[in-house]
Amino acid sequence: MVIENGCWVTLRYRLFDLQGEALEDRPRELRYLHGGYGFVFARVESALAGRGVGDHVSITLEPEDHFGDYRAELIALVPIDRLPDQMVVGMSLDCLPGDPAEFGIDAEIHEDYAASVDRAWTVTEMAEGMALLDGNHPLAGMALRFELDVMDIELATAEEIELEAEHAGDGHRPTLH
Repeated sequence: MVIENGCWVTLRYRLFDLQGEALEDRPRELRYLHGGYGFVFARVESALAGRGVGDHVSITLEPEDHFGDYRAELIALVPIDRLPDQMVVGMSLDCLPGDPAEFGIDAEIHEDYAASVDRAWTVTEMAEGMALLDGNHPLAGMALRFELDVMDIELATAEEIELEAEHAGDGHRPTLH
């Protein structure tokens, strides 16, 4: 069996930067429904089409193929007292603690950003009563190399395909990251 639309695909993958450094300490596994449902990056899905169990695929994605370019306008300086108690560097918020304009974030940019599910504002620094929040995905602006191994392929049922199609429109970001 080969990967085609309507197949469940199980992958084992690793993610690297262009210098060959692994971005995670071990491989991950992912099971997704092949066919453009938005749960893996489009170029990854295209590279996997027609492949079989045991095949290895290496693909490099530019920022526009995954989480986009790094956007300096998604940086906000926020008073620490506006954050929930116990916030520390590395923790994330689903939204800014107040009107984005008061933190220097353009309303239109924030609206586009907020429409994207799986976006978060990550605390990257805290000092002198202020916190620096970054709305960029940690991999934004980086070229990435995916090393993928096809572990399993099976046909999906009509019900499974219908369910995935329903979820495809709910704004989820690709899970392969």
